[in-house]
Amino acid sequence: MKIKTVCDWLSNEFPLILQEHYDNSGLQIGEIDLEVKNVLVCLDCTEAVVDEAISKNCNLIISHHPLLFVGLKQIGNHTSIEKIVRKCIKNDITLFSIHTNLDNHPLGVNAEIGRRLNLVDTRVLQAMEGQLYKLVVFVPQEGQGQLDTALFAAGAGSIGNYEACNFVSEGIGSFKPKENANPSIGEIGKRSSIKENSAEYLIHQTQVTKVLEAMKSAHPYEEVAYDLIQLKNKQSTFGAGLIGILAEAMEVNQFLAQVKNTFNCGVIRHTKAHVTHIKTVALCGGSGSFLRHQALASGADCYLTADMKYHEFFDAEDKIMYLDIGHYESEQFTSNLLVEKLKENFTNFAVRLSELNTNPINYF
Repeated sequence: MKIKTVCDWLSNEFPLILQEHYDNSGLQIGEIDLEVKNVLVCLDCTEAVVDEAISKNCNLIISHHPLLFVGLKQIGNHTSIEKIVRKCIKNDITLFSIHTNLDNHPLGVNAEIGRRLNLVDTRVLQAMEGQLYKLVVFVPQEGQGQLDTALFAAGAGSIGNYEACNFVSEGIGSFKPKENANPSIGEIGKRSSIKENSAEYLIHQTQVTKVLEAMKSAHPYEEVAYDLIQLKNKQSTFGAGLIGILAEAMEVNQFLAQVKNTFNCGVIRHTKAHVTHIKTVALCGGSGSFLRHQALASGADCYLTADMKYHEFFDAEDKIMYLDIGHYESEQFTSNLLVEKLKENFTNFAVRLSELNTNPINYF
């Protein structure tokens, strides 16, 4: 199997289009047309991780954090990044990263944290905007059923817990085939008017290409008249952070102890408790201070994240408990998640979890 097959699967399962504008998920280094030997999954790709890949005969490294965020001006042997790039190239190792597209996915980083905290009734804390499109297709009335079947199969018309949704209005469509046309209805050089439907479907940005291909394949016309309109509606399935509830409320110190034990925290930085028990938990893996106001507005009892600044803790205003458990600590199980997903879908090579702790922060 080619490395490209694995990378394409990851890009389809966790679409790169979900990544934030500043991110650089996807292929970082190497060849994708090589045969896969084995795969090593890690949180951070360090030089020690590359050495681990070499020792375990892995020629594909999948990391959560991208190695390359900005362009390199040279590839020498001075910085750690330069050394990693050189070592990967010398040993024919390909590096692929899956970062904020995994953060914003409903089965990604935050879902894994919520699972380990045993949260139920979870939902996205901050839904993504601009991910939804409205497709309007003009089709002869007798072709509506065939078009619906194709578009619904391609993923169009799904809204929350509902599927196969559309809105159809009737009208009259007019056209005149030109000399080189091959019309299924009407005659060359003659203007025709027939009964048509204007059919509207909601589609997600990740489905646009597939849905348009299905539309053109199933539509009876040689030239399909359609509108594709980006919407401002927020898509509740994809987005940053997560909020859910504990099956049973926990006394604050008991909850802190569970978090510390679950994530092996060296320390938890937190604001003072404003309640005696924790029931509703908001969270965001990694640097999540940008969601602290949304967490406060959500009515959650606490907000678990990392990389909070001193002055940001004041924003809790004794209305929510902020927990900073550490960046590495909050995202460490991302690697386990990816290993599990890969093993479920690929059986013809070994998928190995890195044994290295790449946390650059130590506690005394």
